[in-house]
Amino acid sequence: MSDDCIFCSIVAGDVPARTVYETDEVVAFLDANPLARGHTLVIPKTHVARVGDLDADRASVLFDAVAELTPRIQAAVDADAANVGINDGEAAGQEVPHVHAHVIPRFEGDGGAPIHAVGGARPDLSDDELDGIAAAIAD
Repeated sequence: MSDDCIFCSIVAGDVPARTVYETDEVVAFLDANPLARGHTLVIPKTHVARVGDLDADRASVLFDAVAELTPRIQAAVDADAANVGINDGEAAGQEVPHVHAHVIPRFEGDGGAPIHAVGGARPDLSDDELDGIAAAIAD
C-alpha cells in the first residue's frame, strides 16, 4: 500500500467509502464525485499505479469483478446501459494514481457521450501510419 494514496486508505479502512463489493484482492465502492447515480470504482487492493503494472492474475481478478458488478450496478439504478473505462495516466485524466475501473450507469437521453468522445478530434492517419502503429504494438 501507498501511504499517500486515498484508495489505499480506503482499503485500509482509514477513509470511509460506500463499499458495494469486496474480496481478498478487490474492492468496489461508489465514486465520491459521481458522474451518474451508481457510478462505481473497482480497484485492486494492492497499490498499482498503471494498468501495465498489473500482473495477469490481478488484471483477471479486477476485470472479473467489473464483469460481475456491471449488470448489478445497472439493475440497482435501473440504468439502460453503462460505460466501463480506465483512465491510465495523468494525461488520460487519471486523478488517483491507483488503477481503478469506472462503471458509469447510463440512461436513455442522459446527455452523456460514448467512450469515443474522450479522445477529442480523430486523427487523420494514412495506411502507412496505421501499419507502423500496428507493427509497433504487435512487437
